[in-house]
Amino acid sequence: MENPKRCIASEKLCDTGFSYTLSLISGKYKMTILYTLMEFTVVRYNELQRYIKGISYKTLSLSLKELESDGLIIRKEYPQIPPKVEYSLSERGKSLMPILDGMCEWGYKNRI
Repeated sequence: MENPKRCIASEKLCDTGFSYTLSLISGKYKMTILYTLMEFTVVRYNELQRYIKGISYKTLSLSLKELESDGLIIRKEYPQIPPKVEYSLSERGKSLMPILDGMCEWGYKNRI
């Protein structure tokens, strides 16, 4: 019978849930994008750029593509001219919000 207790010393960090979660939200702006979508529900590209000060067009575009491919956000494109695209959290993305909220609370309590 295998021991149900796990020891970090015997684990491969890359195989853990922690590592997987971190791979989805790592990057300078991904958590900020997710938090912005949680706060404002549905956001257009230019609005995201205004809300997230200092993010470049390329970085925002790449981050949104990665978050969409990971199933954390939904991109809805409307067939009109000029093009209209809206972003929102998927159910999977919404399930991350308690984790991000916990990080936010920890930051407030431990800010030096």
